Amino acid sequence: MAERPYTLLSCGMSIDGYLDDATDERLLLSNDADFDRVDAERAGCDAILVGAGTIRQDNPRLLVRSAARRADRVARGEAPDPVKVTVTGSCDLDPEASFFTTGAADKLVYCASSSVDEARKLLGDRATVIAGGDPVDVRVVAADLGARGIRRLMVEGGGHMHTQFLTAGLADELQLVVAPFFVGDSRAPRFVHDGAFPWGPDNRATLAEVRRIGDVVLLRYALSERFGHG
Repeated sequence: MAERPYTLLSCGMSIDGYLDDATDERLLLSNDADFDRVDAERAGCDAILVGAGTIRQDNPRLLVRSAARRADRVARGEAPDPVKVTVTGSCDLDPEASFFTTGAADKLVYCASSSVDEARKLLGDRATVIAGGDPVDVRVVAADLGARGIRRLMVEGGGHMHTQFLTAGLADELQLVVAPFFVGDSRAPRFVHDGAFPWGPDNRATLAEVRRIGDVVLLRYALSERFGHG
């Protein structure tokens, strides 16, 4: 059986732990220097995963922005952009979303097994639809990605995806960027939701790095013995 991908969770949040505010417009939690750092992380990954809610809310392209990094990937025999991955239970996805219409990288959609036929009819040749269990199990997703040759996976959100990968013990590394302001609105989405996390007062996560990047701070945590080897 193929080994699951080395899994890096990447997230920006406010001081009080929110991923966004409660408005329809995306809240920028970082700065240009950190966006470039995230672009470099993307360029070093085989796949990027976001939840369907992130696609609906933010309409991300999930592409490597730097032309030099794209050229480096091609020189290594890789596609210019990592494979795009999403997870959905209801298959409430717009086939015209940027996730599907930008870039030539493969797009993988893991959906509830009972929704596979509906999802394939909706998305057509825009993506490869894969049964992920009913409900979708991120362990199944990780195992299937490993079998497809994905060695390094970057999970960029949202909160439900972060929670599922963390509580399932599938995260090897967390890169958490803290913005210098508060959101202060409980209607806004949080970094994680309720769950039984492997790290608690009696099993503290290892803080591997603290880095100031302009007016934000990067906290890098080692969450498994695989940290740094992916």
